[in-house]
Amino acid sequence: MPFGGGSKCGCCQKTVYFAEEVQCDGRSFHRSCFLCMVCRKNLDSTTVAVHEDEIYCKACYGKKYGPKGYGYGAGAGTLITRKNPAHQPTNNPNPSKFAQKFGGSDTCPRCSKAVYAAEKVIGAGSAWHKGCFRCAKCGKGLESTTLADKDGEIYCKGCYAKNFGPKGFGYGQGAGALAHAQ
Repeated sequence: MPFGGGSKCGCCQKTVYFAEEVQCDGRSFHRSCFLCMVCRKNLDSTTVAVHEDEIYCKACYGKKYGPKGYGYGAGAGTLITRKNPAHQPTNNPNPSKFAQKFGGSDTCPRCSKAVYAAEKVIGAGSAWHKGCFRCAKCGKGLESTTLADKDGEIYCKGCYAKNFGPKGFGYGQGAGALAHAQ
């Protein structure tokens, strides 16, 4: 190799000189050519992901070659959730096949799937997924301090009071109101 000359760029195939060289996976690139194949974002040693002869940013690599299915494919570290999840009954007490095979993990009472530590919320004596930890009536997100439970199902305090609270004479007419009939 002649002095001052370099190897061919892995992108544009022009000569890469030392001052502008970036090396990745045994190949040389111009700094200006060291871009993601999909979004064209500038890359560096901490953001590059290589697949065969192509280079990607980690987000695009994950979308193209990462795991597929619910909760994947929307970029690095994202979880897809439904905006207004419909109530799903909790009538399946059996753990998932994965939990039966590998044992030990808790089962979410709402969706009957395994609950792992990173997504576990404890409430009403059970382990729930963060996305399943919602009121059974209105779908409002709950916290352990804002829930009421009945028969293994969880509710926000408003829906619980409306559906299971006291009924009859003197209730439901406002705070502290008592109606008199003459």
